[in-house]
Amino acid sequence: MSDVPESVDARTGVRRDYELDEMLDLDEPQQLKALGDPLRLLICDLVLERAMSVTEIADRVGRPKGSVAYHVDVLVDAGLLQVVRTRQVRAVEERFYGRTALTFMIEGTPGELGFIRDVVAEVDGDRLREIAAAGKADDEGWGTATYRHARIPHDRVAEYTRRLHELSLEFVEEPRDGDVEFGLYIALFPTNRPIGRSR
Repeated sequence: MSDVPESVDARTGVRRDYELDEMLDLDEPQQLKALGDPLRLLICDLVLERAMSVTEIADRVGRPKGSVAYHVDVLVDAGLLQVVRTRQVRAVEERFYGRTALTFMIEGTPGELGFIRDVVAEVDGDRLREIAAAGKADDEGWGTATYRHARIPHDRVAEYTRRLHELSLEFVEEPRDGDVEFGLYIALFPTNRPIGRSR
């Protein structure tokens, strides 16, 4: 049994070994620059599971401790990671890092869907082609994609936005025990399609 206090997310019931804010608006250039590095993004994802030391993170990402320590320092200086506890290991104090917030909110580029370039860059096209060639494309365990349209009032848009956000939080709270990392991209946006006249 661990002597590390756990916090339980009242919304999802997920246990985490440290407390963090629900949301953090990223509006400082230093914060955006800090998240502009793929390794730093991965570190932020890893410590969402549980607090980790630089040694643990380095082991998980297969990079030297010195390099990982640098990236962790950048994230701490940007206010994205925090020291959540320490322990004494011989004569050295080992620090354990966690995120400052469950969700980092980033203002999108005007006229562009947020993160669409990242999504396109991260889709494993080779794996998808292998799955299709093996006849497994319809297996539910490999994900899905759909694109739908609906003409709905603004209050319904607000309700869907809330529900989709909750779904995204549920997704990131899943235990990290699979052998493939999956991405979830959610967007709800006005289209430029013409609408038919009401009768």
